[in-house]
Amino acid sequence: MKKLTSLILLSITVLSLSAEDMLSRYEKANEYTRFHITDLVKNSYLNPHWIDNGSDLWFYHQNANGYEFLRTKKGKTTSAFDHKKVAQLLSEKYNKSYSPDSLPFKRIDIVGDDVSFKVDTTVWVYSNKTNELSTKAKKQESNYNPSESKSPDGKWIVTLKEHNLYIKSTEEGATETQLTNDGIELFDYSSAPEWSELHEVGTPKKENNKLWISWTSDSKHFYATKLDRRATKMMYLMQYCPKEGYRAKVWEMERYLPVDSAVSMQEHYIFDVENNTSVKVDLSPYPAFLTEDWPMWSKDNSSLYLSYFDRGYGALNRYFISTETGKVITEIREESKTMIETQLAFSRVLDNSKRMIMSSESSGYNQLYLYNTETGKEINAITKGDFVVKQIAHIDEKAETIWFVACGKEEGDPYYQYLYKVKFDGSGLKLLTPEYAEHETSISPDQKVFVDNYSRCDMPTKSVLRSMKTGKIISQLQECDASALLATGWDYPEPFVTKARDGKTDIYGLMFKPSDFDPNKKYQVIDGTYSGPQAVRTPKSFRRVFCNEDVPLAELGFIVITIDGMGSAMRSKAFHDVSWENLGDIGAPDHIAGIRQLAEKYPWIDLSNGAGIYGHSAGGYDAAHAILAHPDFYTVAVGSAGNHDQRMAKVWWPEQYQGKLGKQYEEQSNVTLAKNLKGHLMIAHGDMDDNVNPACAMKLVDALIKNNKDFDLLFVPNTNHSTLYYSTYLWRKRWDYFVKYLKEATPPKEYKIK
Repeated sequence: MKKLTSLILLSITVLSLSAEDMLSRYEKANEYTRFHITDLVKNSYLNPHWIDNGSDLWFYHQNANGYEFLRTKKGKTTSAFDHKKVAQLLSEKYNKSYSPDSLPFKRIDIVGDDVSFKVDTTVWVYSNKTNELSTKAKKQESNYNPSESKSPDGKWIVTLKEHNLYIKSTEEGATETQLTNDGIELFDYSSAPEWSELHEVGTPKKENNKLWISWTSDSKHFYATKLDRRATKMMYLMQYCPKEGYRAKVWEMERYLPVDSAVSMQEHYIFDVENNTSVKVDLSPYPAFLTEDWPMWSKDNSSLYLSYFDRGYGALNRYFISTETGKVITEIREESKTMIETQLAFSRVLDNSKRMIMSSESSGYNQLYLYNTETGKEINAITKGDFVVKQIAHIDEKAETIWFVACGKEEGDPYYQYLYKVKFDGSGLKLLTPEYAEHETSISPDQKVFVDNYSRCDMPTKSVLRSMKTGKIISQLQECDASALLATGWDYPEPFVTKARDGKTDIYGLMFKPSDFDPNKKYQVIDGTYSGPQAVRTPKSFRRVFCNEDVPLAELGFIVITIDGMGSAMRSKAFHDVSWENLGDIGAPDHIAGIRQLAEKYPWIDLSNGAGIYGHSAGGYDAAHAILAHPDFYTVAVGSAGNHDQRMAKVWWPEQYQGKLGKQYEEQSNVTLAKNLKGHLMIAHGDMDDNVNPACAMKLVDALIKNNKDFDLLFVPNTNHSTLYYSTYLWRKRWDYFVKYLKEATPPKEYKIK
């Protein structure tokens, strides 16, 4: 009996110690949440505020005692104003003490020698010349009317009223002329699609009078659409706990799904202001959500550039339209056997519409090309190689030079982005940001200099001012100080390279360890996932490395791993196309391969109890999909705001990567795989999620119940897509879930993240 009692006491002692240990881990994890960890790092990013549209800038700078405002003058950094003097003057004005290192404002404006800022509701102006402080006259109320648009020369006003367009001269006594008369409700002129407009069912709906038109620079013509929304389908949200009253509220918004054959369609018109006439653009109506870019007028206003994708994103159509006739002058059509990535499809019209720069993945990598817009033929490739052009940063037509951001051209991590410049003919390619790092750049309004914030996962940010011509560093602006964070025991995550599912392709990731990591102990693995093919989940900049949800999760005693597998963004087209019509396999197969390779290399990685996985949105889908498709590897999963069946998702996202509706939607639905659940799955969703319909979660719940599966559901009232992501209650429940089922320890009861 004594022996049994001793064993019971010993067991209680062990459990008590375990609970105490977990509480201390929760406290440390709390310190590493984004609410607190940012206080331990100073100057992780410099956000430049350019002065007078020139090369000088001001920026907010954290110092040892607080913060200050600095500025540049011809490249040299100096204080933006006398902080001690301003603190003294404000203290006198408000009869309270202000410190020079914690002034009661976080933003300023600089015009000449004057610095203005707002304290409470008063705008103050401090003169650097006289050292005096004065109040600034209040700005007159803006007369902005969303249903009106004034011409560039100020002579005409176009108005949207009762679904039609009207025009009036700004001359005194001028009469208004009705330009159109066939606009009706849900088939009106120049109104914006209401994809993001939530409306409470049962209450009067405001008329949509937001005017969307585009003027020529000479004010003689403008472009407008006529949007047919008569096939509108609605998405509904049930708000169970409204702030007022005791009845649930039902909300609705326009939402098209991949299963919808009829969607909103746009017609296009060009209006002649002086003659009050219009021509219909000679293009068949196409879905509004497929527009590539906002229409652009040629410099001589003789043509209009329009572009849109085919449904399913297998082709991109670019058109030059005659301003006078509305007829197509030139058509450039690009087709793909898979899909054209929208975020890598961009173009710029040049030289009175005779040339244009456009991107294409036709070579296997996204590159830039110069085209003749009169013939629709390629003039030359501007860039060539096995790297990805991510964006056009600036174009100097006179110098025939383009600045662009690209990744994968330099040795090492193929995701690091750099700034380059090159001539239109492809000559003179120059790297402007040579340091081996992730470069986040911001170009000055006069295009003479740029700010470069460069960093790595293991290198805090350095912020410098560089020459646009040469990339030469003009001045060091500031350096990130992470010493307080490092003093807590936090260490940089470990970058790694493993092989993908094919055993050949390199895939890149990061490994987060707890601050008290001990290589002699064993650690379970959690896979942090996001399977959206448009994204790169693994942090590349230092500011993303320390401020994310992987860091506190690792502090609970886990190894948290993030990997960008085949099918994700910013590599070759072949790499990306792995996810084409295959969203279910973009994450787990490569993650599993990578984690197993790491487990072979590091004996402290423990997969005996399987692996955990979590994610939000597309990551929520991926987490649930992983435990359903690979139940022998993943044993614990938390998926929040997951689009578990792409047939229920907003039409443009799944069709971009899944193509038109087909059997792949059924095959890769988590609903289809619900019967496979073996481990522990938590599904979380917010009732007011207007991005991913909560019905996606309920559809999966229904399938799990029909298959008699055990699972956990967290449904959070009054919470949308982003507020669920930042929900500390969800974070705590996620922590508890992995501690309980993966670590097999006891989480502290009802711990509150502060």
